[in-house]
Amino acid sequence: MKKITKLKKSENLTVWSKVWRIALSIIVPLGGGSIISLFTMDAMKKFGTFNQPPLAPPAWLFPVAWTTLYILMGVASYLIWLHSYNNHKLAKYGKVALIIYGIQLIFNFAWTPFFFSLGWYWFALYWLLVMWALIIALMIKSFKISRAAFFMLLPYILWCTFAAYLNCGIAILN
Repeated sequence: MKKITKLKKSENLTVWSKVWRIALSIIVPLGGGSIISLFTMDAMKKFGTFNQPPLAPPAWLFPVAWTTLYILMGVASYLIWLHSYNNHKLAKYGKVALIIYGIQLIFNFAWTPFFFSLGWYWFALYWLLVMWALIIALMIKSFKISRAAFFMLLPYILWCTFAAYLNCGIAILN
């Protein structure tokens, strides 16, 4: 008797399909961050003019950190999609996680203009705290789906915690 095996959905995906999906997952956060940076080009110059709290990093570190974080976020979102796509038991978690991911990404992109362009330091801090809660929710959901995705989001939450410290310090000192 011939044994029939059922392929996982991801095994049905072509290599090209997987490549464009991971590329898109990385391009979305990197592209959004790049677009926002075009509108706030003088942000790092402005950052240098602030009275800053202790431990404030040099301005050149921000684009390096955010590029790295956006790549990690993109790969994490791809892993969430891939693992939840493969397992119908995880599909509901994956859908919710990706919705949370999209919402927090919008919060992420909006923070820079609030802080730098509009000078709404306290509003930006509250905005960042909501974003922080969304990231925690995303991490909780991702832990159930892909531990690798969860660990890729750890630097992001740590950096946003540090960003909240900087935001609060600048709001107080300026």
